[in-house]
Order: sequence, then C-alpha cells, then structure tokens
Amino acid sequence: MARIEVRKTYKLYIGGAFPRSESGHSYEVQDSKGKFVANAALASRKDVRDAVVAARKAFAGWSGRTAYNRAQILYRIAEVMEDRRPQFVQAVQQSEGGTAAAAGRQVDEAIDRLVWYAGWADKLAQVVGNANPVAGPFFNHSAPEPTGVVGVLAPQSSSLLGLVSVVAPVIVTGNTAVVVSSYGRPLPAVTFAEVLASSDVPGGVVNLLTGDAATLGPWLAAHMDVNAIDVCGVAGDIDLAVTLEVAAADNLKRVRRAPGAEPDWTVAPALSTMTDFVETKTVWHPIGV
Repeated sequence: MARIEVRKTYKLYIGGAFPRSESGHSYEVQDSKGKFVANAALASRKDVRDAVVAARKAFAGWSGRTAYNRAQILYRIAEVMEDRRPQFVQAVQQSEGGTAAAAGRQVDEAIDRLVWYAGWADKLAQVVGNANPVAGPFFNHSAPEPTGVVGVLAPQSSSLLGLVSVVAPVIVTGNTAVVVSSYGRPLPAVTFAEVLASSDVPGGVVNLLTGDAATLGPWLAAHMDVNAIDVCGVAGDIDLAVTLEVAAADNLKRVRRAPGAEPDWTVAPALSTMTDFVETKTVWHPIGV
C-alpha cells in the first residue's frame, strides 16, 4: 500500500527552539525544477526582535567562553554535519540542482570550512593582537574582542557553503548572530539549524530566520541592539544595500558591505572575515619592581 506523503512545514530557529513565525504565515519552497518540497516559516518584524533578544541574552555567556572551547564547539558542528552528510547533499541538490557529486563537494567544503575556522579560534588573538611599545614603565597589550550581536543576510545562491562562510567567522570570534537564510533556497539552512540544535552550541548563539532579506534586512539594520551587520545576501541590489547601510548608521553599526555580485565561496577566506566583527581592546599595566 502506498504511503501518504508527510509534507513538512519548517519552523524558525530562535533561542535554541523551533517556534512558528509570529506572523502565522509560511511560503512554498520549491526545488530547482519548480517542484514543491516543503513550506517554510515566513519570518516577520516581531520574529527579528525575538531573535535579537535571544542573541543578546546569549552573548555574555558565549563571548565569555575560552577561544579553545569555541573551537571545540565549531568542530562538533562539523562532526554532526559529517554524520548527516546524505541529508545535506539532498537538500543542496534540491535547492541548487546539479549532480549529487557536485552537491557533495559543496557539503564537504562547508564542513572543511567549519574546521578551518575552528582552528583559528585560539590563534586569531596571537595574529592580530600585539604588545605595543610605549615610552614609559608600562605593559601595553591589544587584543581582539567580539563586537556583540551581528545580523547576517546569508547569500541567496550558495545555500550551504555561502551560509557557513558568513556564519562561522561571526560566532568563532565570540559574537552571536541573527541570520536570514536564502529565501528561495532555505532547506540547507534549516537542516543546519537542526545540526546546531543537536550540537553543543548554546541556544541563542545562532538564530535563523527564513524569509525575504528585502523585508527583514531593514529591521535588522535599524535595530538599535544589533552591533553589526553583514549584507552579503543583497549582493547586486545596490539600492537595497545603500538603504541598509543608511539604517545601520543610526547606531554606528559595523557593516560588511554587499559585493557587486555574489562571491565565489570556494575561494579560501581571508582573516578579514573574522576581524570585521571584532574590536580591539588595549590594556595598560604598570611594570612591577
């Protein structure tokens, strides 16, 4: 006897839980051939606010962890993704088309990228921090510190590798994140949220919203308790990118500007992906006798 298909309605990921959108709305997700796959929650302004509250609540604990511990947790995410590799391959192939082999390569690159960032967690301070020469009997040290809550508009085309490439550098440096996934290709992001929930990532460190970046982006950019924003997800839309930058200026947010076109995410990342969202703290201490 033929089974009745169990159709899915994916939820948001906020504060370590999977709530429905406050709006009560969802939208259809189709695969690369236009076939219905699932419904996804359509996040609203209220969902953005709830996600920011969760991210702020989680910030003190996450930023207070040792860099080594954050490295362990990112590595754990990679481990769980490796275990769920077939599901990610299917989600990427449904979202982006192409062959299973091509989707598999993207999944492998996303896992490897998490491991790469995990390796940098306890080394970044050694590279970008320093002991400063001063004219006096003092030690003067500079070290990077997380900037706070970061809004991330994820890439629209690269549904998994691009997503990991913009989220990992934010959280490995001690920030917390509110992420808006690709609108048309949210399935890998939803699967990634399920991995986060079953890994050692504390609730609220990453909050994932499915919805339209053009609708949710302005609320993130204007939110006074968001300290920085990455607007990569509106690459190519100059008017929207400018609107977001203007809104972010009200509380002097750090802004990672949108490129003219979506980058090639297979290229090895630069250290600036991490240093863009850290601040430098300098401490003076008298030299003892």
